Amino acid sequence: MNNLAFATIKELRTKLDNKEISPKELVQFFSKRFADHDGNILSALEIFETDSIMGASQQNGILHGIPGLIKDNISQKDRGLTCASKILEGFTAAYDATAIARLKQEGALLMGRANMDEFAMGSSGETSAYQKSKNPWDVSRVPGGSSSGSAAAVAAGFVPWALGTSTGGSVRQPASFCNLVGLKPTYGLISRYGIVAYGSSLDQIGVMTRTVYDNALVLSAIAGHDPKDSSSLTVEKNDYTQSLTGKIPNGLRIGIVENTLYAQGVEAEIVSAVETTVKVLEGLGAKTSRLKLPALDYSAATYFIISRAEAASNLARFDGVRYGVRNKKAGTLNDMYCNTRHDGFGAEVKTRILIGNYVLSAGYADAYYEKAKIVQRMMTKEFLDAYKEVDLLIMPTAPCPAFKFGAFDADKLQLDLQDYFTCAANLTGVPAISIPCGMTASGLPIGFQLYGPHLSEELMLQVAYAYEQQTPWHTMYANV
Repeated sequence: MNNLAFATIKELRTKLDNKEISPKELVQFFSKRFADHDGNILSALEIFETDSIMGASQQNGILHGIPGLIKDNISQKDRGLTCASKILEGFTAAYDATAIARLKQEGALLMGRANMDEFAMGSSGETSAYQKSKNPWDVSRVPGGSSSGSAAAVAAGFVPWALGTSTGGSVRQPASFCNLVGLKPTYGLISRYGIVAYGSSLDQIGVMTRTVYDNALVLSAIAGHDPKDSSSLTVEKNDYTQSLTGKIPNGLRIGIVENTLYAQGVEAEIVSAVETTVKVLEGLGAKTSRLKLPALDYSAATYFIISRAEAASNLARFDGVRYGVRNKKAGTLNDMYCNTRHDGFGAEVKTRILIGNYVLSAGYADAYYEKAKIVQRMMTKEFLDAYKEVDLLIMPTAPCPAFKFGAFDADKLQLDLQDYFTCAANLTGVPAISIPCGMTASGLPIGFQLYGPHLSEELMLQVAYAYEQQTPWHTMYANV
């Protein structure tokens, strides 16, 4: 049964339908994979007991019998919910996030809780209060962040799919580092109800899988309007696998964003892999042109300010009164607030809260936050104008392959700049997908991105699938 470890959802579906294996046997197989190998990878904070996994979901649906892993900032009823933070240690979720409820309705088997950067704040997985997930391709390197555990688990063959969340690129960047397909949908396509908020105007659930088909299938299960979420788009449920024909639309226009591809610091192997990808897409019939999006050069700085401002507001609720742990040694209420947040939050979270309060404070909001919002609007207009000339945009997912642990300890700003290639999709609300497109000489995965207009998921998945069928990268997996 070892061939099950890196089987796709599509392959597992066939085995289940043919009665070659049962859903319970699949859960037991992947539970054993976690038990045998996750001590080295550290992707999961908790794996649930088999019978409770089986009993939580319906016995039919498009994901019936298919195990997956959930990032630990997405609420699963009666399960732990910590956001990989000490401040929520021991907290149990009271309800299912809408995405979780829909997965259960479609028969998905939710194996456990994935490790992550604390409160989704990080680009490497190194800020978790509990453990540092490792990249299965090279355990001396990070799997990316903040959805580090989700990416590592799929890449290691512990599950065929996982949910992450993206505030500035936290699905696509780890997907690129781990040779996965990572989708950040249009803002509002997947309900945010039940996500522990980091940046409310930016956060979106995303899907990580080994193939485009599998990604489209999971998206089909969870996308659609939700009356519980005021930011949810009024869209009907859709089967996104129907557009996966292996061909691209006639006359498809793709714009190559040169100021990302040739940005300072982008490694030569990344540039080469993306340029080769462009040739494959041209071979499929795409018409390409080269363009620049000047406002993108300010995207990382804009994201830095807006995300931290929203984080300061959202995390004010964690004060020892309503959720999680409470410091019991304080003599006054104010001391309890201060001591709880001091002991409960890690250094990265504290830093972002402090910066967020600073850029929102009297005398500085106009200088920082309001200017960042102006740039955000400029960026949105720039994308809208670009989509009048092209159908999709292509750029690198990250400037480098997976880096070693501690690589940016001496320069945290360089770590923040990892978001330069991805955060524009979150700032403008458009969908983007990362697809494997190569390997470095040392055997590390490389990914590229497609950006599309609002609600262009079908087109992006169609083009990504056609590209995938022409290349071998999705068939390669880490030796775990």
